[in-house]
Amino acid sequence: MIPLLLNEASLTLLELVAEATQKFAAMDEAAWQYRSAAGKWCRKEVLGHLVDSAACNHQRFLRAQLEEEIYSGPGYPQDDFVRLQQYATADTATLVALWRAFNIHLAHVVRNIDPGKLDVACSIGNNAPVTLSFVVTDYVAHLHHHLEALFTEHT
Repeated sequence: MIPLLLNEASLTLLELVAEATQKFAAMDEAAWQYRSAAGKWCRKEVLGHLVDSAACNHQRFLRAQLEEEIYSGPGYPQDDFVRLQQYATADTATLVALWRAFNIHLAHVVRNIDPGKLDVACSIGNNAPVTLSFVVTDYVAHLHHHLEALFTEHT
């Protein structure tokens, strides 16, 4: 039986993906390039950041399950990642498809996490250790936060 936490996190990911995919389809390129303030990421760069977050957390979800007590992994320089990948000039349809597919896969990964590994400590970057359970729920909350901001900021 899948623990409630993993089942809920997986279902929430799928719901967020379905809802966001519909909203993304209604956005034109001008909306994707919108910046809420000078120096802030445009919406396309925020979506690129969410691809990076999915990639980093994918590794954490898997690698933590391979450890007995503690997983120690790197953080990531999010501004540098966004800048180096030039998300603002990326093809929007490709970026949306990548984000969508990655998160559908993460829902599958989360649903299949070994429940016995949920308490493995995860030390990420210079942060204090947290459990794998926390990393999973924090990923979903982080995704929700950024999607909400993408759709509520006015153009």
